[in-house]
Amino acid sequence: MTATLENLAVTGRRIEFAYHRSLIDDTATLWAPGIITGTETGLNGSLLARVRLDGRRSSLTIPVAYEGLRYLDEVVTVPELPMGRFLPTADEAAFYEKAGVVIAPIGEDGEELVILTGDLGKARAAALAHARDIDLDEDYIDLGALKAAWAVFEWEPEDGECLWTVRLDACEGDDMAVRVHYLPA
Repeated sequence: MTATLENLAVTGRRIEFAYHRSLIDDTATLWAPGIITGTETGLNGSLLARVRLDGRRSSLTIPVAYEGLRYLDEVVTVPELPMGRFLPTADEAAFYEKAGVVIAPIGEDGEELVILTGDLGKARAAALAHARDIDLDEDYIDLGALKAAWAVFEWEPEDGECLWTVRLDACEGDDMAVRVHYLPA
């Protein structure tokens, strides 16, 4: 590794990042803007950069010499991540759109499901669509176990055990409470 890369890979450096699949694709490479949130030493002694892409909460850990990492001239203060309650959307970490609603697999192995809708029919359709996507036999989905609830979602710190948590004991009218259906394991 050259001293140049070590000097470029500093906290606050703006970067552009391309996933490996984009680098080897025949179409134009897709570069996403982001920022280096820190550096660390890898197992083999190599320098790694923690990169947070714009609009994301979690960081990727990337070797500073990775060919899909472009260093820009700008070095800024790393913006603080928003904390506290939020309303999930399908473009956020671990939230997906299925059958027209936002869902989130939860639990230790993702075996439980939170479906962001108060409509039982839409919740059932989303649960079945999710089962198909993960190659789970629909006969093993107990749609009768779907429970309506009020939920609040809260961001956790970047270095936390998980990106966010959900509380299913909220009440209508609570700050940022949203109607969901919960499918236990």
